[in-house]
Amino acid sequence: MSKTHNLFISHSWQYSDAYAKLCGLLDNRAYFDYKNFSVPKDDPIHTNGTDKQLLEAITNKMRLSHVILIMAGKYSTYSKWINKEIVVANEGFINPKPIIGIKPWGSTVVSSVVKNNAVEMVNWNTESIVDAIRRHSNA
Repeated sequence: MSKTHNLFISHSWQYSDAYAKLCGLLDNRAYFDYKNFSVPKDDPIHTNGTDKQLLEAITNKMRLSHVILIMAGKYSTYSKWINKEIVVANEGFINPKPIIGIKPWGSTVVSSVVKNNAVEMVNWNTESIVDAIRRHSNA
């Protein structure tokens, strides 16, 4: 029986296609079980909540996660929320949450903020991503 890996998948809703594709890669990987603890797009806290409420929701979701996945496109460097998520992952818990940075498909440019905070950077490849999750998850 395989472990279920609790994941917080950081993302920008401006680039939600990459988030959906990543979830698709993980969903279709045989012998890999995970639970997605990301704050869903349709959660009313995105549109009706305050920044403080959203940060609290993110922190609560991360608390349940073994690993944080962050897509490391250049936009991540300038994303207010991705930067806050990195701070929460590193400083919000007794034991920091490992961050795995995922390089964008076909891109050589990655976010320096993600790269500098990741325990590992991986290519946009199902096996690379799953192997890194297994290595860094304390599931």
